[in-house]
Parts: sequence; structure tokens; C-alpha cells
Amino acid sequence: MNDSEKLISLSERYQQLNTEIHKVIVGQDEVVNQVLIAMFSGGHCLLVGVPGLAKTLLVNTIASALGVDFNRIQFTPDLMPSDIIGSEILDETRNFKFIPGPLFTNIVLADEINRTPPKTQSALLEAMQERKVTTAGKTYDLNHPFFVLATQNPIEQEGTYPLPEAQLDRFMFNIWVDYPTFEEEVSIVKSTTSGIKTEVNKVLSGSEIMEYQALIRRMPVADNVLEYAVNLVAKTRANSERSTDLTKKYITWGAGPRASQYLVLGAKCHAALRGKFSPDIEDVKAVAIPILRHRLVKNYKAEADGYSMERIIESLL
Repeated sequence: MNDSEKLISLSERYQQLNTEIHKVIVGQDEVVNQVLIAMFSGGHCLLVGVPGLAKTLLVNTIASALGVDFNRIQFTPDLMPSDIIGSEILDETRNFKFIPGPLFTNIVLADEINRTPPKTQSALLEAMQERKVTTAGKTYDLNHPFFVLATQNPIEQEGTYPLPEAQLDRFMFNIWVDYPTFEEEVSIVKSTTSGIKTEVNKVLSGSEIMEYQALIRRMPVADNVLEYAVNLVAKTRANSERSTDLTKKYITWGAGPRASQYLVLGAKCHAALRGKFSPDIEDVKAVAIPILRHRLVKNYKAEADGYSMERIIESLL
């Protein structure tokens, strides 16, 4: 099968995945779409939303449809790095034996990542970046494919450890999970308060996901699309020659080169899932807000003038 045929099969599998996921998840189309784009691009996601919006159920359902292993870690103030990485114990023969922690899986749901101290956050973020962990001087490779979907509660900030901007940069997408519409909520309540249990069928395997990730990377991209993505990121930097008046007025800190890389990868994947063989500028625009929203730091003037991060990014597009 050549790459063109593989891209067509990816688009078909994406439709099947959507059908299976929406057997359980009502609405949240954009959230599901962005999580799948991140996964096929090999990136990680930060899901931001108030409790009770089915973030855990969403990740569990996606893991079932993708046919990969899934672990949920509830982040708490007393969680230590060894609790997620694993630790060495003495076995019966009095030799040290490594017991892998919950990071040794395919999909990790890091629930309320801002509840745990920086030491444990850093251990997770190192695993995300390197796809390996180090303990007691030994390095262990993590499973492939490996994704982290972290959640954050935006309303409760007491007793939390917000992720620094440099660490937020490790996440490909910052996905805002919003309340369902009235009709969606009626449907949710109807399905969850009855005794009916829905079975999610497996659509893909771990090895197929990795093949599709490699396919996305091989996908050709035109120079004008590449330049549009890099130019968009350059416009977010207040001290850049390409910055706009709005950026100079409202942005303290712009996005780095990783944002440009993710814009191109995200655009490729967005195009591939829609049956296209190469991304265009519209594909870059489609993924720009979730990629840039957590990489820019706005100043007090933006707050005073009522400029949200989304509004600033839309003006740059």
C-alpha cells in the first residue's frame, strides 16, 4: 500500500473512531477531534474544564477504541515521582528488582496535574519529552505509542501548583472542555441514568497508530503553508520585526519554535483526517488556537481591555 492509499485508509479509520467514541460521548466533537489529531501527531494534550464534563470517560473511551492500554493517575499533593515512575524493591534472592509505575502504559490520564508538587510534575514532563524514565541510575524506555492527557480544573486554584510556561510548552494542545448544550445534556442524562451499557469496539492497534504517526510526518507540505505557520508564530513575539501592534500592546511573551513545529504537524494531521494529501493554510488556522493559547503570556492591559487569548490569536490569523 502506498502513502496515498494509507492516507485514505487513515481518513476512513478516523470516521470509524468517531462513530465508536460517540457511542459513549455525547457532543464534544471538537474536543475528540483535537485529541485524535494530537495522538496521530505524537503529541500530548492538556484538557482544561470544570469537574463532571466526562474528561476521564472521554480518555477511557478513546483508549478502548484505539485498542491500547490506559492508566489513570490521580495527582495529589503527596504524590512522589516514584509513585508514577516506579521503584526498586529487594526480591526473594535479595537482588534489586524494578517495579514499573503507572507511566508504563500507552495512554496516561494525569488527573488534576496542577494538584501535585513541581518535583512530580517534572518527572511526568521528562517522561513526555524523552519517552523514557530514569530511576536509581538506570534508564527505562516507556511503551510505544505513549500519550499523556493531563487535566486541569480552572476554577479551584487553592492548594495548586500551576505549571510554569516552559512546561506548558511540552503539551501540543491546550483543549478547553466546555459545558454541553441543553439537548446534549438531556441526551447524557437519559443514557447515564438507565441500565444500558454501551460496548466500544476496537478500531486500531498500537502498531497501526505508530504507522500512521510516521505517515503524517512523511506527508508533503508546501513552502507557503510552512512559511505561513512560522510567520504566525513570529507575529506572537512582541520584539519581532513581524509582530503586530496588537501583539506589542497585549503580549508579554510569544511562542517558541516548538509552536511552529506543532502547527505544521497539526495541519498535516488535520488535512489527513479529512482525506487531503497535503495541508493548506486553512488547516494551519484550524489548529492554531489550541496550539498557541497556552504558549502566549498576555499582560495586564489585555485583561483591562477585555482581550481573551482566543481573540488575540484570531486577530493574528
